[in-house]
Amino acid sequence: FTQRWRGRRSSYRPVGELLRIDPRLYEVAPIDGKGADNIARAFIEATHYARSMPAARERIGLYRGDALVGLAVYSMPSQVKVLDHLPCPRAVSVELGRLVLLEDVPAHGESWFIARAHELMRARGYEGVVSHADPVERTDLDGERVKPGHVGLVYQATNAIYTGLATARTLRLMPDGRVFNNRTMSKIRARERGWRAAVDMLVAVGATPPASTGTAHDLHAWLLRELPRVTRKLKHGGNLRYLIGLTPQVRRHLPAGLPYPKIARP
Repeated sequence: FTQRWRGRRSSYRPVGELLRIDPRLYEVAPIDGKGADNIARAFIEATHYARSMPAARERIGLYRGDALVGLAVYSMPSQVKVLDHLPCPRAVSVELGRLVLLEDVPAHGESWFIARAHELMRARGYEGVVSHADPVERTDLDGERVKPGHVGLVYQATNAIYTGLATARTLRLMPDGRVFNNRTMSKIRARERGWRAAVDMLVAVGATPPASTGTAHDLHAWLLRELPRVTRKLKHGGNLRYLIGLTPQVRRHLPAGLPYPKIARP
């Protein structure tokens, strides 16, 4: 099965379906210029369960006519050392932070789209891509699945190199199954840019609002008190890491890959 998104819920199309993507009906193009982040963020917030936009370096859109029906966001990872798994400098390395296609994009849409997107990335001077597949499903408080686990079939279909699991960690899940990540927590503790929006996320799910004039120390204490009240722990064994070389030289120096993980059926 191949994953699609609509209204923040995942859906699936069977791999063997007869209706396949017709490249004549689609165009792949960068989303650049003023407002590019707003366009990408609006698409993700409307379609993807996480509703969050990574720190984008490039945004590549899949269009059917004038309609945006897919998006690849190439981002700077929260831990920049992740890029060191690639045999090329960080300046020309990037993480594929989001890959989202609407449910009416036919079969083989992901692999066709990602191949065209990588061509554009190479033309823009990038040499390598790190991507991760999350094998752990998410559920809301009622036990309804909001995100299935997956093994990165699109990366396997495009001959990416699988190198094993990333670091295991404990996640904090909000009631609707979204992750309240460590980077967002650190914004609150240090009163960094975006800390108010991060606070609002917790208040929206039941946290007591902090004092508006709170210092970084006060906010740290507030987070320690409120986070266990409105989130729950999920032990995560680590995402599956894939490496993609965009140039022949980088592909020659990629490490030997491990056997691909087996397909996760929804």
